[in-house]
Amino acid sequence: MKKQSKYIYPAGIALKNRRWPDAKISRAPIWCSVDLRDGNQALPIPMTPERKLRYFKMLCEIGFKEIEVGFPSASKDDFDFVRTLIEKGHIPSDVRISVLTQAREHLIAKTVESLKGVKRALLHCYVATSDLHGLLVFNRTRKDVIKMAVEGTKLVKKYLEDTGLDGKVGYEFSPEEFTDSDLDFVIGLCEDVRKAWGKSSKGNFILNLPATVERRPPYQYADMIEYFCRKYTRMDDTIISVHAHNDQGCAVAATEMAVLAGAHRVEGTLFGHGERTGNVDIVTLSLNLHARGIKTNLDFSNINSIVKTVEEASYIPVHQRHPYAGDLVFTAFSGSHQDAIRKGLTQKNKAAKIFGCWKVPYLHIDPSDIGRKYEKIIRINSQSGKGGAVFILENDFGYRPPKGMHPEIGDIVQKLADSKQNEISSDELMKEFKRIFFNIDKPLKLEKISVSSSSKPNHIRAKLSVSLQGKIRTIEADGNGPVSAVVRAISTQSDFLKFTLDDFEEQSLGHTADAIAIAYVSLRRESDGKIFYGVGEHSNIEYAALLAVFSAINRAWDNRK
Repeated sequence: MKKQSKYIYPAGIALKNRRWPDAKISRAPIWCSVDLRDGNQALPIPMTPERKLRYFKMLCEIGFKEIEVGFPSASKDDFDFVRTLIEKGHIPSDVRISVLTQAREHLIAKTVESLKGVKRALLHCYVATSDLHGLLVFNRTRKDVIKMAVEGTKLVKKYLEDTGLDGKVGYEFSPEEFTDSDLDFVIGLCEDVRKAWGKSSKGNFILNLPATVERRPPYQYADMIEYFCRKYTRMDDTIISVHAHNDQGCAVAATEMAVLAGAHRVEGTLFGHGERTGNVDIVTLSLNLHARGIKTNLDFSNINSIVKTVEEASYIPVHQRHPYAGDLVFTAFSGSHQDAIRKGLTQKNKAAKIFGCWKVPYLHIDPSDIGRKYEKIIRINSQSGKGGAVFILENDFGYRPPKGMHPEIGDIVQKLADSKQNEISSDELMKEFKRIFFNIDKPLKLEKISVSSSSKPNHIRAKLSVSLQGKIRTIEADGNGPVSAVVRAISTQSDFLKFTLDDFEEQSLGHTADAIAIAYVSLRRESDGKIFYGVGEHSNIEYAALLAVFSAINRAWDNRK
């Protein structure tokens, strides 16, 4: 007999002509942060009141207009925190706080008590609707579950009216374990709950349909949401909310698909904090929408500060590969990636014209959108190449080596990384770049130079003292400039290295009167045709060029092979 599989594929939803796969998100959902309740209760070390208040203020600054702040009937700390927010006036006029309770009278009474004096709020009540919970956890029939949900809703209404909060406090109801429940049963239950709540505007009645434990693939969650929205008869005055957990790592995809399927509102946490593998990560979800040109109404332009606050409050570090906030997310180690990023960044305006939007190879958004900087994009190790190293030299230090130098710079990186067996810092790269190319004065050193007029038209006469292995000699020649004259003077010496000038480039490092001149010279060694580069750096551009010539000569000298 064939052994039955331990697991089975979840049964699909009988949804004909589903529309959500062809839908398009054109505006952001209503965002509700549950960091201070769901996220906080799952922390190894829950937040202190001080940390919780700092976190609340950060959520307001980010732009959340709905924030679930606690479970006031479950702990004194949560009750006191809600009272502090209300009594101390910490809640902005455009922000609505939310509090959670089970559908039990004494808990509902305590929850309503915590809201006394609030100007705007939500009371969130939940009842588990899956047969798994009803039969095995609570020993209740489906009829019992409906009764509990309806009676709980009526009690919420009664206590709000008795406390003078009717009309100020809206109602959110969650059929817990929605995705593990019979769909038609849940729809009928929610119809009864809506009827029990009575007259209300759309913004003040919310049905939250959670994937409490992720057991289904994301597209089935979307099917359930679309099915619910089709069959439920009070869509005109009901907000449909979703709350996805990340047990199978698909919460972001499931939530986005649920919004396509008709959900108006999303509950989640910054960086996915929450029970087990956590809730949907609102940072990732919202910035995904941002990357698609959708206005999210959330401000993550200073992501580093947000990361710091969350880490200090939760004692949980944000992973370095987090899609937007991770330390390494805008980093490239591969040489080919580094080269493509470097070229893409220098031509991003051209790309925008071609593609109609911001687009750079290997970067999913512009890092500056969230307060990150380009200089952190490229990092160097043994897998890197010339592109990344050149990017560092250009962007961190301002040097623009000519293209012909790039392959040799790549070789330098490889050798240095192999010897270090670790990542190379930008300062280490710069130090090695200077050691190999800059102002090299052995075996041939320029001691002194004077320039005068020449008998030849448009030429000058260069007279220079040079030392070769400590022995000084004076040489001179004509040229159309100092570099040309010096090269000709050196070529008159039979015991000097034979070469021809291949290329010459110069740049200014800085934009003030104190700017430093940089010169890049390449020489072709006559003995084998091999090209050698030298770099000169000086306050005087002509002298920088001469230092570059001598650097290249010395690198090409036979005893420096």
